Amino acid sequence: MVSQSHTTTFIFFTTFLFISRSISAVPFPSRPNTTITNDLDFIRTSCNATLYPDVCFTSLAGYASAVQDSPARLAKLAIGVSLSQAKSTAAYLSKLSHSAVVTSTAKYSGDGHQITSAVIRDCISNVEDAVDEMRGSLRQLRNMNGGGGVAAARRSVETFRFQMSNVQTWMSAALTDEDTCMDGFEDLEEGGVIKTTVCDRLEEVKRLTSNALALVNTYANNGAP
Repeated sequence: MVSQSHTTTFIFFTTFLFISRSISAVPFPSRPNTTITNDLDFIRTSCNATLYPDVCFTSLAGYASAVQDSPARLAKLAIGVSLSQAKSTAAYLSKLSHSAVVTSTAKYSGDGHQITSAVIRDCISNVEDAVDEMRGSLRQLRNMNGGGGVAAARRSVETFRFQMSNVQTWMSAALTDEDTCMDGFEDLEEGGVIKTTVCDRLEEVKRLTSNALALVNTYANNGAP
């Protein structure tokens, strides 16, 4: 004969299993497709103000649901994407500078210095400066928008413009540093695969940084409280 405790346990387990299956069968709410489409349209329209709209949209479209229709979030995201690529390029250049490939293919100047290695070291310094400047831009934007609510509403137009001016200055400096790095390699008469590979990576970083600066400028011009 089955005891009452076993019967109770069986009923509890059966009830729990039924409820669990019922919950799993209920679909979780999702954002309407029209909302997602609007978010993507906002990014596409914003990217039209950049020099490289296709690159802009491709690099940012995946974050549409986080950006929604916020110029501030879009500017921060664009800087973050360019910062990530710049850091990756700096790491690549650092590794390249110690590689046997550079040592074996380096061209020598009259005083015996390895020209290719020197160009790479200078480039690393330029890209690292760009990384620092983009980090400064992100910190400024986060400080501006972190408070929200009443604090954001009370922020003066003058303060906003001053802070955005800092962001614009840092992003412009980052782009200049990347240009300087690129110029160093383009001035090399030779360089082969190393020159081509490095210039391709630098060009990608420059495009992302240029786009980020354009989106920052748009926010600076149109986002004043």
